[in-house]
Amino acid sequence: MALHRLSFRLRATVCHVRTLHTSGWGQQQEAVAVESEPEPFSVFRTQETDPACQSEKHLGQFYTLPSAHFRPLFPHGLPYRYQQQVKTFNEACFMVRPPALEVISYLKKADYSKPALRYLFYGVKGSGKTMSLCHAVHFCYTQGWVVLHIPDAHLWVKNCKELLPSSYNSARFDQPLQATTWLRNFRTTNEHLLSQIKTKRRYVWTKRESTDEGRPLGELVNQGISRVKSSSDVVGALMKDLRLQSSQPGADFRLVVAVDGVNALWGRSTIKKENKSAVDLEELTLIHNLKKLMKNDWTGGAIITTLSQTGSLYTPKSAYLPQELLGETGFDSMDPFIPVSVPNYSEKEFESAYLYYLDRKWLQHPQSRTEDGKKELSFLSSKNPSMLDRICGFL
Repeated sequence: MALHRLSFRLRATVCHVRTLHTSGWGQQQEAVAVESEPEPFSVFRTQETDPACQSEKHLGQFYTLPSAHFRPLFPHGLPYRYQQQVKTFNEACFMVRPPALEVISYLKKADYSKPALRYLFYGVKGSGKTMSLCHAVHFCYTQGWVVLHIPDAHLWVKNCKELLPSSYNSARFDQPLQATTWLRNFRTTNEHLLSQIKTKRRYVWTKRESTDEGRPLGELVNQGISRVKSSSDVVGALMKDLRLQSSQPGADFRLVVAVDGVNALWGRSTIKKENKSAVDLEELTLIHNLKKLMKNDWTGGAIITTLSQTGSLYTPKSAYLPQELLGETGFDSMDPFIPVSVPNYSEKEFESAYLYYLDRKWLQHPQSRTEDGKKELSFLSSKNPSMLDRICGFL
C-alpha cells in the first residue's frame, strides 16, 4: 500500500513520465553495439571489465560489459526488465556483488580433474540470482570455456506449443521449437569454438542423414537447426558429446553448465498429452538429457545453477530455500552442492544502485534526489534489487 500512496502523491508533480521501451531483443543488441566514450572514475563504477581481475575492492561497483562479449554471450538468459534497461541506458552494466565473486573465486581454484562441482544460487525473489549467474558465466566466457546456458528451465516444462513423439525413444516426447531456439542461441555464444571441437561419435538421424565422427561440432548444431524434427535429439547428442570430451585428460576446453531455475527439473509439468493427462518430466527428451548434465559424474567443468520462484509450479510464493524448491528428490539429486546465498542489497550496494539511476537520469522527480527521497526508496524496496528497479521506473 505504501508504494501505491507514493505513486499517487508523486503523480501530480512528476516532471517526466517515462515507460520502459518495448522494442525487441534485436534492437537492444544494436543499441549496445554502439559503445559510448569511457566515463571518468566514479564511486559506483569500475573500469575493470574483466571478471577474472575483479576483487573485493570492486564490490558494489558497476562494470560495463564490452559489446564484443555482451551480444554473443547473452542472446538469451537475461531478465526481461534488465533487457529493457540496457536498451534505455544504452549500456549493459553488472554490479560486482559478493555471491558472484565467491563462485568466481571457487572456479579459479577448482581441480578440474575431479568431478564437476555444483554451485547453487538461492535467495528471495528479485534479490539478483540470475544476474549473479550471468556474472559467473561472463567469467567462464572470458576464460574460453564452452558455455551451455539454459536461461529458464521452467520454459521447458510448460507452455509447449508443439509436442511430438520421440523418433529415438517411443517413451519420450520431443519439443522441437524449444530445442531449435536453444540451439541457435548456443551457436551464437560458442561459434568461435564449434569449428575447433570435433565430434567423438557417429550420430544417425534418418536413413539418409547422419553426422560422422570427427566432424566439427558446428555441423551437429546446424543439423538440429535445419532439421527441426531431430532438434531435440541433437540437443541430447550435443550435451553427451561435450560431457564426454570435457572429461578426457588433456581436453582442449572446459565446460560450464549454467541453469537458471534448476528446481524445474524436479517439479511438475503443465504439458498435456493427447488424452489430457500430464506429461511426466522424465518423458521430455530435453529434461531427460539435461538431468544427466546435473550429475557430477563428469570432469573438466562446472555446474552453476539458481533456484527460481518465478515460474515454479505448485510451490508457495514465499519458498526460496533449496529444500523447499528442490524437494526431497531434487535435493538428493543435487547433493553435494555448494549453496551460495544471494541477499538483498547492502547499504553500499543500494547507494551504488541509487547513484547509478541518478547518473543515467532515470530518477527525474525532484523529491527522489533528496536524502529523504533516497531513504523512502530504501524503505519501500527493502533494498530488493528488482523492487527498487520497479519503483524507480515511475519516478
